[in-house]
This record gives sequence, structure tokens and C-alpha cells, in this order.
Amino acid sequence: MARTPLLAGNWKMNLNHIEATGLVEQLAWTLKDVKYEREFSEAALIVPFTNIRSVQTVIEGDRLPLRYGAQDVSAHDAGAFTGEISAGMLAKLKCSYVVVGHSERREYHDESNELINAKAKKVIEAGMTPIICVGEVLEIRKAGDQVSHVLAQTKGVLAGIPSEQVAKLVIAYEPVWAIGTGEVATPADAQEVCGAIRSYVREVFGDEAADGVRIQYGGSVTAANVVDIMAQPDVDGALVGGASLKAEEFAKIVMFYRAVR
Repeated sequence: MARTPLLAGNWKMNLNHIEATGLVEQLAWTLKDVKYEREFSEAALIVPFTNIRSVQTVIEGDRLPLRYGAQDVSAHDAGAFTGEISAGMLAKLKCSYVVVGHSERREYHDESNELINAKAKKVIEAGMTPIICVGEVLEIRKAGDQVSHVLAQTKGVLAGIPSEQVAKLVIAYEPVWAIGTGEVATPADAQEVCGAIRSYVREVFGDEAADGVRIQYGGSVTAANVVDIMAQPDVDGALVGGASLKAEEFAKIVMFYRAVR
């Protein structure tokens, strides 16, 4: 089963809505100049809540070949949850993707696999696709326990999700020690864990789910290393951080397929 690679730029807490509009337009112009072919890769922008409406307006108004989404979501549908944003709210803004369980949410907000699982289910119920993050810290990597650790996370975050829905979601493997550090897992490192995730999905959810689920790598992805990473058989895209804030750099990442076709 062919899986279209997903290159998702996570802006994190950067850019106000005016700056966001400018970056989207610059990225669109850049992709047009280099004749981006959407059938070979899918580009998405994962932006702060305050930017979603502005990004939506530009993408829809100019019919740009980009998708967009949010960086988090509430596990609740509505109510007295000050500061929370529901999946229904994001769906009304026509978000395609919602990141859940990013390592920074796990670290700074103590998010558990159970909470991440609940959020992922809310995203699915609202008709969007969750990008569910898993990954290990440096101590676990040094101990050689990265595969068992990530598979335990995968088991927790996918609990109770039907096989047909697992086939449609995205799992992002992000080695925490490589995020924003300039360090990057080797292509073999990325393949080891991404391949193990797919094998787990195949064992638990079946062939259709394993062949359909897209597994991204995230961790200091740049235009210089994306081709080697994307050449791995079980890597179906990248969750890109800082490089996604630079239009030309992110465009090169999105266009990685020209080097591997």
C-alpha cells in the first residue's frame, strides 16, 4: 500500500498571526517556483492556536497546496476548562491534523500515555487525524532500551483505537535527545524504531493498519539530512521543528522526493 509522505512543520510557540500569514505566503511562492508536486509528498503546517484562522484564510483563499493543524487539543468536549481548546473547535476551523503527546507536552505538562490516548480519540471523533508522538530521552537511548520504551508508549497511546482508524493516523517517532539540539538520529536509528513501531501495529492491529499508518521521524530534521532519513522503508515523513520556520529550508524538505525518485 502506497503511503504519501507527510512533512509537517511544527512552529511551536513562534510567530504571531501577521508573521504567520507572511510565512505561509512565502512558502507557497517558493513551492510554486520549484514546481512542487503534491502527489509525492504532503506538506502541513502545525501552528499555534492564535494563527490557525489566519493560516486557514490564506490557504483556502489562495487555494494553496498545504494542509494545517494544531499543536495540542483538550481531552474534553466543552465546559469549565479555562484555556483549553476542544477538538470540535479545531474541526470547525477545518484543521486536518492535531499533534498530541509531543515530548514537550510530556515533559513540561506531565502528559501521560492515557491522556494522550484520550486526546487522540477526541481528534478522531471530530474527523481529523492525530499525529501521535512517542520517543525516548537520552538516558534510555544510552541504556539501549529505546525500542522497548517506545513500544510501551505506542501500546498506551493506541489503546482502544480500532484497527481501521489506526490505519489512517500518524505516529511521530521523536528521539527527545535530538529535538532542537542539532543532534540527529542516524537513518539506521530512525529505521530501527520506526520499523519496530510498524511491526507492533502489524502484530496487534493487523496488516491493513500496519500498511496504512504513516510513521514520521522528528528530531533536528533539515534539508541536509531529510533525504537519507526518508530513504528508510518505514519512515513516512518528518515532524520538522526549527527548519519549518524558514520557507526555503522547509520547501527543500517537502521536495525531498526529487532526490529519491
